[in-house]
Amino acid sequence: MSDAIAETTGLPYADAVPGAVVDADEYGIVVNRDKLVEFALHLRNNEGFDYLSSLTAVDYLGFEGRTPEDRFEVVYHLFSTKKGGDGIVLKVRLPENDPQLPSLTLVYPGADLQEREVYDFYGIVFNGHRRLRRIFLWDGFNGYPMRKDWKEAYYEEEHKPYKSRWPKGHYQWAEDRVPWGDNIKYPEGWDPDTFVPPEPPLPIIHEPPADAGHIKTDRIVVNMGPQHPSTHGVFRMIVALDGETIVGLEPECGYLHRNHEKIGERNTWLGNIPFTDRLDYLSSMSNNFGYVLAVEKLMGDRGKPPERAEYLRVIMAELTRICNHMWSVGFLLNDLGAFFTPALYTIEERELILDLFEAVAGSRMMCNYMRFGGVARDVDEEWLQRCRDIVFNRLEKKIDELETYLTNNEILLTRCVGVGYLSPEDAIALSACGPMLRASGVPYDVRRARPYSIYDRFDFNVVTDDGCDVYARYKVRIGEMRESVKILKQALDQIPEGPIMNGKPAYVTRVQKGEAYGAVEGPKGELGFYVVSDGSDNPWRYHIRAPSYINLNTLEPMTIGYKVADSVVILGAIDIVLGETDR
Repeated sequence: MSDAIAETTGLPYADAVPGAVVDADEYGIVVNRDKLVEFALHLRNNEGFDYLSSLTAVDYLGFEGRTPEDRFEVVYHLFSTKKGGDGIVLKVRLPENDPQLPSLTLVYPGADLQEREVYDFYGIVFNGHRRLRRIFLWDGFNGYPMRKDWKEAYYEEEHKPYKSRWPKGHYQWAEDRVPWGDNIKYPEGWDPDTFVPPEPPLPIIHEPPADAGHIKTDRIVVNMGPQHPSTHGVFRMIVALDGETIVGLEPECGYLHRNHEKIGERNTWLGNIPFTDRLDYLSSMSNNFGYVLAVEKLMGDRGKPPERAEYLRVIMAELTRICNHMWSVGFLLNDLGAFFTPALYTIEERELILDLFEAVAGSRMMCNYMRFGGVARDVDEEWLQRCRDIVFNRLEKKIDELETYLTNNEILLTRCVGVGYLSPEDAIALSACGPMLRASGVPYDVRRARPYSIYDRFDFNVVTDDGCDVYARYKVRIGEMRESVKILKQALDQIPEGPIMNGKPAYVTRVQKGEAYGAVEGPKGELGFYVVSDGSDNPWRYHIRAPSYINLNTLEPMTIGYKVADSVVILGAIDIVLGETDR
């Protein structure tokens, strides 16, 4: 929380907007919902907090000290792209009989998809949101799954390990134990014979460019996905067309949804680590990293990793960044029509790195490696030598080869330069992150703006490009691979001997009551974990700030006015993974 304290009241920023700040705790500022928009405008315009990173909610039903009058809490993490630093946390508390507050989309347009997610899972209404409808679940879904009193079909109990499986282990399938339908709740008065499904969503229509009317065309709505190779997984773009010009686009998620966060609130703290692997399954080491950082903040000194573990974490994270960007560049060329040949060249380099991951984590993709207070296992000198050979003798040459064949390629330039324009101001406003943000010329990187682990020890540059288009995103990823090689060389030269864990590994993780937000600069952008603890063995709240999902805020504005074929390339350059999008 910011240290800007008003002398008259003792509350942060209390004098900025009279009546806005009603309380403060160790984690953030409690804001009056009626003054939220005005207060957010002040923080953005006068205090420099121009970047809404994370927006989520917490249901405190049954939490010690909470009443029905403050059952729900909407939590905002705001940062400054210019000043960096820890930022500021806002909280708005809502009663269970009136869970609504103003939308912040006019102040921070990046709140769009995040407010829809909170509405979808908690039923909290954001007044003024231009299209407040469900985005993961279908509009006829009954209930709000992230509320503490919502139970799914075949619900067993609140926390794992379930007694049916441990300690006795005499497990019987819930389907065999419970008569079909006995624990499925239907809305009161619901009749399947008279039920009419909600109308399918339609995108907001924008006027086509003035020069697009030389041929008379009809406006039509086309579904791209969810079964379409160009949508990078089960993702649906509802596209409104005027001829071949896109005049409206609505993103539709939910076809892969697993309710990762609901599962995470039933798992033990440690039990969530292998679940993070399955988010962005191309970047599992980075996923581990972000989660353990968040929980370690609640552990205090017991969560501080030894020096050798810190270096191993950075090595794994930067190898992961190279893996991700190799894959992203290869499949961008796929989206352009160069089917698989460039991708196979980039995948070859990724495979060599996955060999290293397999040797240390036992898995090539789902690398369950990092632990609270360290890492799961050490590496030997043979592993380090194999890593050095790849980093010092191979990777830079292969990145040079990519640039030789691709960077000045006529087709790449024609299809990417000027396509998917996103200005610096819009990139910040829409909460874009990672290469998406830096390719619009904004030099914001969590490793520099809010240094974590030991990144402040390394010499590397934050790669930016002011092209603001698909081509700039390609170039930023190429540049970031070069900077990752630079970091890896330093880390491999400096890695010390010593232990890899703070204390002995334990199944039960003791954390103090409180809240924490841990974030890393993942390959796709800021990957953050917001966790709330009631002091028990399980998280009370477990939320992922997923860069793939939040970067989709930029999809509609980047595609309006472009052609259908351009939309495939624009989406590909965002570099989404649906395991992280449809959490």
